[in-house]
Amino acid sequence: MDSIVSRLQTIMEHYGHTVSVFADSIGVQRSSVSHVLSGRNKPSLDFVMKLVKTYPEVNLYWLLNGKGSFPAEDKTTSPAPNIIKDTFEVESHQIELDTSKAKRKTSATPIKIFVVYDDGTFEYYHTKSQ
Repeated sequence: MDSIVSRLQTIMEHYGHTVSVFADSIGVQRSSVSHVLSGRNKPSLDFVMKLVKTYPEVNLYWLLNGKGSFPAEDKTTSPAPNIIKDTFEVESHQIELDTSKAKRKTSATPIKIFVVYDDGTFEYYHTKSQ
């Protein structure tokens, strides 16, 4: 039976990470990862959320239940993905992004938009080619 332990090992193998590198990358103690991998502890919600925040290509449903795929399929479906819009319509709510460079320390431009659903799943859209 495929377990969360084997899925964590799959993620680490995919990125070529050791336990230490993986723990450091998601911001948890190395012993936390070791204890989860050994079966001593189950991963906490904080552990899982840090993992999917650090690695957005990890499908949360796949990680928790083994259903779905890894890496997650790219949800880029915009007919013109290279166009950056300042206003987005999401479920009848307008979301305005301040893309002006004056408020930013760098000349960064938004490149992804994340849509998080109340069931814990999410999609992301590229706003320009990477």
